[in-house]
Amino acid sequence: MLNYFSLLFYNGALEAYVGILVKFLIDNIWLILLALVSGGALAWPSITRGKHSLSTLQAIQLLNKSKVSIVDVRKPDEFNAGHLRNSKNIPVDDLSRRVGELDKSQAVLLVCQSGVRASRAAAQCKRAGIEHVYVLDGGYTEWRSQGLPVAN
Repeated sequence: MLNYFSLLFYNGALEAYVGILVKFLIDNIWLILLALVSGGALAWPSITRGKHSLSTLQAIQLLNKSKVSIVDVRKPDEFNAGHLRNSKNIPVDDLSRRVGELDKSQAVLLVCQSGVRASRAAAQCKRAGIEHVYVLDGGYTEWRSQGLPVAN
């Protein structure tokens, strides 16, 4: 029965289609590689962004809908120059000692200047048992560039 179906649907044109496809791939290899590299470059920010990174809009929505502790992990002089309202300054270097100051039952939004130190701090918070840890994507710089409220 298998031979009957294979004879019914196969008319010998498969080799021709494979040959056309291979010729197309060889002739256009540089365009295909360029498309793959371009697509990868466009997708890279989404891929590297952690699943718990929040844009400024997402952070505002989180702050409005639930109780969130905002922790600024920058150095004290950076914090004093300007920070998000109601944020607490715990420098990333001190976080492992001071993580007990955070309420493990509520979400924590970590902020630094650009998001790099906050990502490192998020790993420390996760290890300490804080379940809902978020990082402000772009950090304080992005928050301020959006014209959102800050405190000095």
